This record gives sequence, C-alpha cells and structure tokens, in this order.
Amino acid sequence: MKLSELSNKDVIRDEDGTKLGRIEDITIDTATGKIMSIHVNSGFRLSGIFSLSEGIMIPWNKIVKIGSDVIIVETVHNIKMEIDNKT
Repeated sequence: MKLSELSNKDVIRDEDGTKLGRIEDITIDTATGKIMSIHVNSGFRLSGIFSLSEGIMIPWNKIVKIGSDVIIVETVHNIKMEIDNKT
C-alpha cells in the first residue's frame, strides 16, 4: 500500500466512531524500515501555505484495521495531541 492510498482514508476511533481526520504524515524507523506512527491532521489548510490544525500522533500498533475507506484506530487516552504551526 502506498502512502497516498493511506492519506485518502478517514481515521476513525473504534470506541465511538469519531472521525479524527486524515493522515498527514508518518514516522518511519530508518533502521528497520517499519512505520512507527501516523500523524493525523484534524484541521484544515489553505493552499498548503497556512495550517490551522491540531495534529494527533497515533502509534502504528494502535491501528485496528485498514479498510477500503477508513482506518480504525484503538481508542487511546494518552494519544499525543500537538499543535501544528506550519506556515
């Protein structure tokens, strides 16, 4: 599966079906080549210049299922929320 295919899917929490957003980036362990986490953009961008978003970093092992339209993630109460200040 390509990153572009992953980024077109909605990320959904398994507990209540809440849409968290779409994948914006991934973290890869360069030593092993394995995906460590996905970064979900829950805000919006204006032409790639301004970003008004909060990002959510979800560990790869918290992904329950990758379906044809959605990615379901385990509900984790300590998922790192980070403010994305890209300009």
